[in-house]
Amino acid sequence: MLTIIKNGEVYAPNYLGKMDLLLVGNKIGFIEDQIEKPAGFVDVKVIDATDKMVVPGFIDAHVHIIGGGGEGSYKTRTPEMQLTDATLAGVTTVIGVIGTDGTTRSMAALIAKARGLEEEGLTCYVHTGSYQVPVKTLMGKIEDDIIVIDKIIGVGEIAIADHRSSQPTYEELAKIASAARIGGMLSGKSGIVNIHVGDSKDQLKLIERVVEKTDIPLGQFYPTHINRNQQLFEAGIRYAQKGGYVDFTTSSIPKFQKEGEVKCSIALRRMLESNVDISRITFTSDAQGSLPDFDSSGELLGLKIGKISSLFEEVRDSILKESVPIGLALRVITQNPAEILKLKQKGKVEVGRDADLVILRKDDLVIDTVLARGQVMVEHGKAIVKGTFES
Repeated sequence: MLTIIKNGEVYAPNYLGKMDLLLVGNKIGFIEDQIEKPAGFVDVKVIDATDKMVVPGFIDAHVHIIGGGGEGSYKTRTPEMQLTDATLAGVTTVIGVIGTDGTTRSMAALIAKARGLEEEGLTCYVHTGSYQVPVKTLMGKIEDDIIVIDKIIGVGEIAIADHRSSQPTYEELAKIASAARIGGMLSGKSGIVNIHVGDSKDQLKLIERVVEKTDIPLGQFYPTHINRNQQLFEAGIRYAQKGGYVDFTTSSIPKFQKEGEVKCSIALRRMLESNVDISRITFTSDAQGSLPDFDSSGELLGLKIGKISSLFEEVRDSILKESVPIGLALRVITQNPAEILKLKQKGKVEVGRDADLVILRKDDLVIDTVLARGQVMVEHGKAIVKGTFES
């Protein structure tokens, strides 16, 4: 199957100008000023991207694909993600995680869901473990999971600075990071340690102590929820200025922002104004995770559910409302997570890479068409491929 995308303005995510793309199967075969339909080929699909932008498929590196939550008892366990939740949001690559509940949400179920999403058309990987320490792995050891299981690329989300965490010591976190690092080195994977950072005043201190006391580099850690309050955000600026990665969570509710959460689009602008290297910043949605509201005693007041659609909504706001250049804003959900997670076929519009592409309307940056590994999943804003149990 050949697909030609014509007359689009290509952001790779850096701006390439008006170019045509030829997709050969699931790969990007050619990027040229002009590509005509090859003579003699019958099975060629032509997509007209006039007045549109062609950008890399979005990567969401933190999604509760089998559901999350449960902080308000069994009835508050959130549902699994469906295929079109992702594709309609422009997301073509997903990293699945387990959060608070590492008992009824298991690694076997997480991997099975990842394989199911891949059968339906997405690219999906997972991290081993959950909030809890010791880490609940699939095979008994972090290194074994990363080295032997193709879908497992890192560890997480390990919780720190949160009343729901296992209150790990720096020694325990150091051993987790060491095991993940070795597993990554031996398998060619990222071996990243995804860290959930809560509301505690300890903020990022546990990670910083591991780096201070051991030989483990700052880049071994991938802390998320850095925009959850003003104090943590300011600490995140200092952390990123030292060379650490920082991830902002796009799913939110108005109450959280009134209480001090920093909106992702604003957080990105402020980080750039603070001279933080764009390569250190990513957005993730925390989709299908719960958005719990606790009182000062740690009692649950209520909760909502994270949405994967929030991922590009915040990037769009970065561009349209915060005047962040398009190429920089796109990096936080394309090139940056691909490089951090060592997903070498993802994150860029480049010859030889996977044909994961999103076509946006140029005037309002609304998602028009989504291709995952060369297959058209969304066309003119409507899902044309649906999940097995989606009507």
